[in-house]
Amino acid sequence: MFKRFRRKRVNETLRNLVKETILTKNDFIYPLFVKEGTGIKNEISSMPGVFQMSIDEILKECAYIRTIGLNSIILFAIPDVKDSIGSECLCENSIISRTIKAIKKEFPDMFVVTDLCFCEYTDHGHCGILDENATVNNDATLVISAQQALIHAKAGVDMIAPSGMMDGIIEALRDALDSNGYENLPIMAYSTKFASAYYGPFRDVAESAPSKGDRKMYQMDPANRLEAIEESLEDERQGADILMVKPALAYLDIIRDIRNSSKLPLAVYNVSGEYAMLQAAKIAGIIDYERVMMETLLSFKRAGADIIITYHAKEACELLSKQ
Repeated sequence: MFKRFRRKRVNETLRNLVKETILTKNDFIYPLFVKEGTGIKNEISSMPGVFQMSIDEILKECAYIRTIGLNSIILFAIPDVKDSIGSECLCENSIISRTIKAIKKEFPDMFVVTDLCFCEYTDHGHCGILDENATVNNDATLVISAQQALIHAKAGVDMIAPSGMMDGIIEALRDALDSNGYENLPIMAYSTKFASAYYGPFRDVAESAPSKGDRKMYQMDPANRLEAIEESLEDERQGADILMVKPALAYLDIIRDIRNSSKLPLAVYNVSGEYAMLQAAKIAGIIDYERVMMETLLSFKRAGADIIITYHAKEACELLSKQ
C-alpha cells in the first residue's frame, strides 16, 4: 500500500504543526549605509528601498525597525575622503565610529555589526593596500585591518564582520582584540565569499567599485566547492565565532556543505543582485513579490543558515508582524 503524504496537508493547523523550517524576526540582520552630512536619504536606483543615509536618518531608521521587531543591523560607511590605504576608517572620529556611538547612545540594546573592509574607503576601490603590481598586499592589509577592528571595538560595536577575504584575517583580528581587552567581542567571518557577479548594485550604494581590475585575486572562484568548505573550516580554526556564505541564492549547495562540516552558527548574505532581481520582477508585475521573497528567505534557512543578512529584512519583519 502506498503512503498518503497528503494526510498531513489537509488541515492548516496540522501543516503548521509539522512544518520543518520557519522564519522568525530573530533570523535577520539588516544592512544600513551611512554617509556624511545631515538630512541625507538617497535612494539607490538599482536597489529600490535601499538608501544612503546620514547619521540622523540612520537613527530614524533604527527607531522604526525596532517597532517591527528588527533589532540587528550591519553597518557600511561611505566617507567623503578616500585615499590609497583608507585612512579615514583608521581614526577614532571616523564616520563608522561616530555612527556606532550614536546608535548605541540612542538604542543601547540595538545589536550593531560592522563590516570591516577597505573597499569603501580607498580611492582605488580594492579591499586593502595595493603593492607595486596593483595586487592587494595580504599581510600589510592584516595590520591595518587590526587597527580598524580596534576603532570599531572602542566605539562600542557588538560584532565585527571582516569581508576583505584576506588570508589570516580572523587570527589577526582575534589576536588584536584579545590583547586589547576585547576577548568577548565576536567575529562573524565572511568565510566563504565568492567573486560573484551578484554584487553589482552594492557597488552603487557603497560607492566601492574597483577603479581597475577586479577582486578575483582574493575572493573565491564560484566554481570551487571543496575550497569553499576549506576556507570556512580554516576561519573556524583561527577563531571565528560565526561563519558566512556570500552570496546566498546561487550557493545553497555550499550553505548545506558548510552546515554539514561545522557546528558553528552559519550566516548567509542575501546580496544586492539577488535583492535587485526580485525588486525588478515586482516592478514588472511578473511575480507575487511577497510570497517569492519569503520563499527565497526560507530556502536559505532550510539549506542550513541560522542568520540571514538581507535587504529584505524590514519587509520580511513587517509581513511577519501581520501573521
